[in-house]
Amino acid sequence: MDPERAGSCLTTRGTATPGRPVALHVVLDDSLSAIDGVPEDVMDDVPDTSDTPGEEAFDEEDLSAEEEDLPPVEELLRAAVAGVGGAERPGQVTMAKAVRNAIENDEHVAVQAGTGTGKSLAYLVPALRHAIESDSAVVVSTATIALQRQLVDRDLPRLSGSLADHLPHEPQFAILKGRRNYLCRYKLTAAWPDEEQDQLFDAREVSATGRMVQRIQEWAEETETGDRDELVPGVNEQAWRQFSVSAKECLGAQRCPSGPECFAEQARERAGQVDVVVTNHALLAIDAMEEFAVLPEHDVVVVDEAHELVDRVTSVVTDELSEITVSTAVRRVGRVIEQGVADRLQEAGEDLKALLSAAPPGRLDQLPQVLGVTLSVLRDAAFACLTAMGSRGGDMWGGSKKDDPEGAGQRKAAFTALDEVHDTAVRILEAFGGDSEVDRAEVVWLEGATDRRPALLKVAPLSVGGMLRDKLFADRTVILTSATLALGGTFDGMARQWGLGPARPSGDDPTSAQRPAEPTNAPDTPKTGDPRDQEARGGTGTAKTGNQRDRDSHSGTGAAKAGDQRDQESHSGTGDGSGQKRKAWTGLDVGSPFDHARSGILYIAKHLPQPGRDGLPKEYLDEIAELIEAAGGRTLGLFSSMRAAKAATEALRERIGMPLLCQGDDSTSLLVKQFAEDPATCLFGTLSLWQGVDVPGPSLSLVIIDRIPFPRPDDPLASARQRHVAARGGNGFMAVAATHAALLLAQGTGRLLRGQDDKGVVAVLDPRLATARYAGFLRDSLPPFWTTTDPTKVRAALRRLTTTPA
Repeated sequence: MDPERAGSCLTTRGTATPGRPVALHVVLDDSLSAIDGVPEDVMDDVPDTSDTPGEEAFDEEDLSAEEEDLPPVEELLRAAVAGVGGAERPGQVTMAKAVRNAIENDEHVAVQAGTGTGKSLAYLVPALRHAIESDSAVVVSTATIALQRQLVDRDLPRLSGSLADHLPHEPQFAILKGRRNYLCRYKLTAAWPDEEQDQLFDAREVSATGRMVQRIQEWAEETETGDRDELVPGVNEQAWRQFSVSAKECLGAQRCPSGPECFAEQARERAGQVDVVVTNHALLAIDAMEEFAVLPEHDVVVVDEAHELVDRVTSVVTDELSEITVSTAVRRVGRVIEQGVADRLQEAGEDLKALLSAAPPGRLDQLPQVLGVTLSVLRDAAFACLTAMGSRGGDMWGGSKKDDPEGAGQRKAAFTALDEVHDTAVRILEAFGGDSEVDRAEVVWLEGATDRRPALLKVAPLSVGGMLRDKLFADRTVILTSATLALGGTFDGMARQWGLGPARPSGDDPTSAQRPAEPTNAPDTPKTGDPRDQEARGGTGTAKTGNQRDRDSHSGTGAAKAGDQRDQESHSGTGDGSGQKRKAWTGLDVGSPFDHARSGILYIAKHLPQPGRDGLPKEYLDEIAELIEAAGGRTLGLFSSMRAAKAATEALRERIGMPLLCQGDDSTSLLVKQFAEDPATCLFGTLSLWQGVDVPGPSLSLVIIDRIPFPRPDDPLASARQRHVAARGGNGFMAVAATHAALLLAQGTGRLLRGQDDKGVVAVLDPRLATARYAGFLRDSLPPFWTTTDPTKVRAALRRLTTTPA
């Protein structure tokens, strides 16, 4: 992102007026023109109060009095819970106090809060209080659109209304979006450079995209916001890109002919003053790694769905090269420079295309000579085009007059595409500069072509912990929360990925808790009626990683190499090895309102063979059929691959005599809706179902997991990270593969209990969860269900559930 184009979309705050809560859709302001363009004489009308100490003293006293009048967090939480018609829960109160303490003490806190805890209110109440007290925004970041919509459409409006009479003003909130989410009025009418060609798509897909383009054009005549989310039904990315611009492509409000009518600028202006800004992990990452602010000024961040933070940040800092990347640059730059210079880039792109098409997919541990030469030629050709383009800045826009916006748009688009080609080529070449595995900071791999896209050459950092530690955690209070953070019974694994040092000893803070004790009145068997021979849970199996090298920054010319920064296990917790003091952090598990031992069974099919690479064994299919029959349907099948999910569906659809849906049969949301509406229906699927299904009630009483969800052995990023940890003396398997599996298992098993009255079984068919040396670590990452390996008892319990009235 070009610093010249970046800035906060929320730059001013004023005194709010009481009224209805305001949900403002705002956009990342990609131009500083809103600040730079303010006439200097605007400030002439502002009275100078520097010599009026009486007024100044009055203002300070008045502010102090207002701060003192703010009710404590506990009182606000009670009002909020009453306002939404709920009841206070011990875990919710504990979490709210922990968030308050972290904010007041300028520390970080990681809170594991199980489903039903009410964690949104638990962090929003103290966050809102702080925002109003400090007159600064609090940022709430989520991983999914669904949670963003829940916060803005449900939680925050209800909370604002509940607290209106308890605070100086009714809280206001906004969603912060990137510019790509808004229709560009100028691109709608101007001769903008074409986007990717359609040669990789069949005629039906091209026709469908064409219809979407026409629908966008019709919608553009009537929309008042230009917000993509308001275009229902939605359109694919290929169609939307024809009418939107990225931050780097935007001309800026002052230069663009459509600036006064710009949807993005109008959204920013409507933002006004807000107390809570809801955004996503991607924008949070951009704000953290760039040298300029893209989020409003803030000193507190709440990271919800924190278990996905590392993956989302990694995606943001992953770059790729393909024939499309180069051809797009050639097409754009050909309009503004001599054809001979552009032809040189085209030839280099054709060489890259031929090389990537013939090369086998997979991780590249060494730079093949032919690839090194090809990338060097591509880099130099892109640089030659950039040189031919001339200056980027100034009133003349490097030769395009300010009254020629069409020419300026073409040049901006060309610069953006050329930068992508040049910088990514440089970054890939520099990724192989280390002398040994210990020195390596990045991983490069080739993804093979598919029916929808060509082969991709990708580069990503081995770790984002250094960037998060230095850019996110260093100068603000961060609240991290999720239902799954304490893997193997400890927060250490996630903390290492975030770049945090050792947690503050629990004795230093009474709220720094371990996993809550099981209810003292928990029976020996769950209510489902299973016999009293509970198998013991395994040992802790705590994962321990070795030292990890972080990619701390990404420059425009490639990856900046990290120094010899050691993993957090070598830090004292008071510094990061550079002399800079680090904020303390604590981990807190507030438990769950569900009594897992009474309500659920963890069944491990110890008698089955270990899973192989040749698909689902017959014994697995038989086991699945028997479990579904005992449950009377009501089954969510979570598989480690789409191939396994489809194979199980084909083998069992006729056999079980019940409706069986498979992910891919229709949109995931419609499939989940069908599944929830009919208790006899079963739903099989893969990754998105592991984390995205919320079906309380009688429609779900059995969750089947086919195997422990380790990363694929040929996963380039996971395997590289695992090897890197091992090279530094750590246990790569436990630090990467086992931690990944534990997180997904915890998410998957969490699909079972979604309401207070829910009961059922989680069946893991992989016997390694009972027999492997790492089994204890994985089981300690799961909710504390009653555990058994006896299939007879489990089937009997499921039958009782189907015959017992709800």
